[in-house]
Amino acid sequence: MHVTLFCHSLASDWNHGNAHFLRGVARELVGRGHVVRSWEPADAWSAAMLRAEHGDAALDGWRAAYPELAGVRGCYDPAALDDDALDRMLDGAELVLVHEWSDHALVARLGARRAAGAPWRLLFHDTHHRAVTERAAMAAYDLRHYDGVLAFGEAVRQVYLREGWAARVWTWHEAADHRRFRPLAGEPREGDLVWVGNWGDDERTAELREFLVEPVRALGLRARIHGVRYPAEARAELAAAGIAYAGWLPNYEAPVAFARHRVTVHVPRRPYVRALPGIPTIRVFEALACGIPLVSAPWDDAEGLFAPGADYLVADDGAAMRRHLRAVLDDADLARALAERGRATILARHTCAHRVDELLAIARSLGVGAAADAGDAAARRAGRVPAASH
Repeated sequence: MHVTLFCHSLASDWNHGNAHFLRGVARELVGRGHVVRSWEPADAWSAAMLRAEHGDAALDGWRAAYPELAGVRGCYDPAALDDDALDRMLDGAELVLVHEWSDHALVARLGARRAAGAPWRLLFHDTHHRAVTERAAMAAYDLRHYDGVLAFGEAVRQVYLREGWAARVWTWHEAADHRRFRPLAGEPREGDLVWVGNWGDDERTAELREFLVEPVRALGLRARIHGVRYPAEARAELAAAGIAYAGWLPNYEAPVAFARHRVTVHVPRRPYVRALPGIPTIRVFEALACGIPLVSAPWDDAEGLFAPGADYLVADDGAAMRRHLRAVLDDADLARALAERGRATILARHTCAHRVDELLAIARSLGVGAAADAGDAAARRAGRVPAASH
């Protein structure tokens, strides 16, 4: 199968967590012999910010980490993307995936091509909480001619159906690239706790204080935080709590950071807790895949992705977080059980290989492939279309 992907960036994960999963999916597809072509705007702000802070070398690292993707990525100038250029970018495609950070005009242009008889199938991919926090921006996407939507949680899927933005929506959770995110033996121990995440837009400031900063301070832990967009006052707060702030960490280096520490935490952003239950975000998948014990602030695992209390511990408040962290750090058997069980769940259910299996099944249901095209066309003429599933 030939898959064409439109996204914000594969090269940069600076404040761009979507790159994590897209890299893993592209890598898995290429490894199975499929053709993948990824297109991103040359002026992608994530890449621009990464280059501004860390230089061009920071944009080269992902190529070494993902050699399979060396020939996959291409850039385009949005201002100069005429019809001929877009046709060349789509040449040979059988399945076109359009990530929700794409420009509204591009989304509409691709839909118009599908409506005009383009032979490929066209899917929109949503991996953000904007469906509930920025409804107008999401409603402005013209998805009338798309073959469906891939939503990274059942709660997001239900928003699309309820709002009438799409007729067919599949739940397609994120997952870990288990070949990249795995336990690493022999790394020197550097501290007790590590957290990899961005400060964000005041979506979890109070929660970070309650479930991360204060427990570390109260327990006197050796802790390190990696991430971007930390304002000066946040960095001062971390320093006062004895937490080392280490700035941006290339996502593909997170396994090393996890291997050098004894425990990590998950602090979900407020929209996922209050409005979009069942979506853990990709950091949980990656941490568990690396075999590090995890303690999480509360979130509702509404879809039963994990076994809370066995795959990871849940702290209902700051006091519980302190107790759980102390228990994991003091009890080697508990830490080992959590690490082993969490990783086993990832390997059984939540790898990019599992998600590619799901994607290929969706593609088949849409008639991707020459042998299936005739049957799909007949089904459409008869008013029968593949049903959305999750």
